[in-house]
Amino acid sequence: MPKLKIEIPDEFQFQTEIPIRISDINYGGHFGNDAVLSVVHESRVQFLGVHGFTESDVGGCGIIMSDAAIVYASEAFYGEILIVEITAREAGRTSCDLLYKLTDRESKREVARARTRVVFYDYVKKRPVRIPEAFEKAILLNPGVS
Repeated sequence: MPKLKIEIPDEFQFQTEIPIRISDINYGGHFGNDAVLSVVHESRVQFLGVHGFTESDVGGCGIIMSDAAIVYASEAFYGEILIVEITAREAGRTSCDLLYKLTDRESKREVARARTRVVFYDYVKKRPVRIPEAFEKAILLNPGVS
């Protein structure tokens, strides 16, 4: 099976810093694979928040993750600060991809890349809905850094 590749852009729409906590460290003494998704989740919440959205209210609907992919580039350790960069790419009528790059702040070493597929979802009707216009205007049609 070929190795998974996540193509990322040269520029991102959002950047935040997240310290690696002791609870992010696995039995091997480094940043655990489960912790990568936790950091991705936190950074996604911050990214949405900058635009006035929450995971339960993005222009009147919620979001769910339909899938996630991670490609590991190097180990990371307790106390390091990760720079997490995010950008959005339209994937379909009811979904978009969020692309993430995690880099150690001090060494500039790439730690991981990730992609999550975000599906816009009506929790009352229990079905996907079209990408909200507010999200399109704020994020998909605005490639600048926030």
